[in-house]
Amino acid sequence: MSSVKQVQVTFDCASPERVARFWCEVLGYVAPPPPEGFGSWDEYHASLPPEQRDTWFAACDPTGAGPRFYFQRVPEGKTAKNRVHIDVRAGTGLVGAERLAVLEAECARLVALGAVHLKTLYADDENESCINMQDIEGNEFCLD
Repeated sequence: MSSVKQVQVTFDCASPERVARFWCEVLGYVAPPPPEGFGSWDEYHASLPPEQRDTWFAACDPTGAGPRFYFQRVPEGKTAKNRVHIDVRAGTGLVGAERLAVLEAECARLVALGAVHLKTLYADDENESCINMQDIEGNEFCLD
């Protein structure tokens, strides 16, 4: 029997620190401490040549339970729909109008952070409501 492995979710993006800090706000994650010998990330970035600044950043679950999110700068922009996306489980255990109200409130909070509300999928006979969104660089995710 194989052992369970830890998972890191990696995002290609244009501005790693900006996107990472967005996801910290979404998930209640925290930024890692700056590299050893530096009092802040700004101090660390200032020590690098301009082309090496903001090439990566991370967002970490402060409890250690969730996966680390890693953001790396790539030269090309997003060109197609994500094949994998994040589901932010804001309405777990809730149903009907109560679930929808919680999802809509969380959607409003995330839109204020720069997310885009794409579409609300309302409950039907088989599925509960969920909301399709994009982060600040266009990566799709769902509130469910």
